[in-house]
Amino acid sequence: MPEPSLHQSLSQQQSLAPQMRRSLEILQANSMELTHMVQQALETNPVLEDVTESLSLDEMEPSAEEADSLDDLDRTEDDWRELEIMERRNQTWTPDDEERREHFYQSIIAPETLQQHLAAQLELSLLEPSVREAAQALLGNLDSRGFYDLPPSELGIRLGLNKKDVEEAVALIRTFDPVGVGALDLKDSLLIQLERRDRKNSLEYRIISDYLDDLARKRYPRIARALGTSVDRISEAAEAIGKLTPNPGGEYDPSGNPHIRPDVIIENTDDGLRARLTNEYLPKLRISDFYKDLLGRTGSDAKARQFLRENLREGRTLIHSLSLRQSTILGIAEKLIEHQRDFFEKGPRHLRPLTMNDIADELQLHATTVSRAVAGKYALTPHGLMEMRAFFAAGYETADGSKVSNAGVREAMQELISKENPAKPLSDDAIAKALKAQGIPVARRTVAKYRDQLGVLPSHLRRSFS
Repeated sequence: MPEPSLHQSLSQQQSLAPQMRRSLEILQANSMELTHMVQQALETNPVLEDVTESLSLDEMEPSAEEADSLDDLDRTEDDWRELEIMERRNQTWTPDDEERREHFYQSIIAPETLQQHLAAQLELSLLEPSVREAAQALLGNLDSRGFYDLPPSELGIRLGLNKKDVEEAVALIRTFDPVGVGALDLKDSLLIQLERRDRKNSLEYRIISDYLDDLARKRYPRIARALGTSVDRISEAAEAIGKLTPNPGGEYDPSGNPHIRPDVIIENTDDGLRARLTNEYLPKLRISDFYKDLLGRTGSDAKARQFLRENLREGRTLIHSLSLRQSTILGIAEKLIEHQRDFFEKGPRHLRPLTMNDIADELQLHATTVSRAVAGKYALTPHGLMEMRAFFAAGYETADGSKVSNAGVREAMQELISKENPAKPLSDDAIAKALKAQGIPVARRTVAKYRDQLGVLPSHLRRSFS
């Protein structure tokens, strides 16, 4: 058995400094994440204060010298401040900073969940205690759509609830807002929505009740024969059914993001296309003068002085990183205007192929920095809200030598499908041939993939009977 021995070896390993790591986290964060990070910093770092109403981000931006060396910044500014305090000890403390932070914390309101919305309605209902207990148990059994995970009868048996109480609770919840909650499944939810509209005796109700599968497959002639009516009437009923809500609880889904906030706005001005940042969601930060002054009063208390200096350093790093994030996003947006001018002026069909390396080289950044900067970020454009990553896409070279992006191909496909004969919808092969005729060489399997991405059904399910 060999004897154990010790060996020394040298190796090089690259690691990120804490300040650089923090900058990358802030650069990559989307608007919601960034808001949370800033709020967390305000809660944990006493030297930071929110001056949203009195300062702009530009006023807080560190100078070039400050950005070069945070260590020098700490030493020069804090030492100068300490000297000033030693010369005149007449500074007074006011609680304004703490009051502003406390007001900020109390103003943060979490979005209402579906369960909270339904529970609030239950609280306003006049019920027997046993029925209220059953209703509370049923509400806890609803998923994010507002549908039951378990049938109410089975849940009642498991919990030992009275059958009559469960039935009354079920009937009550079916009257709650949003309309369609308290359903067993999609079919039941659609029927609830029609019942609430006094449409229980309607053709739509009969179709959903007995022929929902045929409706999904657009078998209008079969439904018409079974119900003794015309295909036109079935088509009209199908259109009305399409206006019902398949996911009643969707607006309360915490995993969704119904209120996307753009980080940049690209708009037409008198001077042409311009990009500007949106900072309304981002608290404006600065270092509290009180804590700078306090640093000079710590005297021989090494622990207190070290604590303050670390928080001052972290605060300045955060402010500098926020400024760097904003300037990077703005720089990328301005380059997008240069490269995608046809898109902004003519529409999605004219989005050109573009790589992150192209932008990175022009801004003298690494491609991964550009990738982090656009991740989860949105731009409000003349053609609507777009994810910034969508501007970077591969594409095809057309017959005339010009280039079109994948998004442009999808736009061309969408235009072809919108103009097709509903009675004879275009097959994937027909769409591929039509695109080729426009000078865009795309394979049939690629057409099928893009069609799925567009949420368009295959041709045999798009067929409309009249």
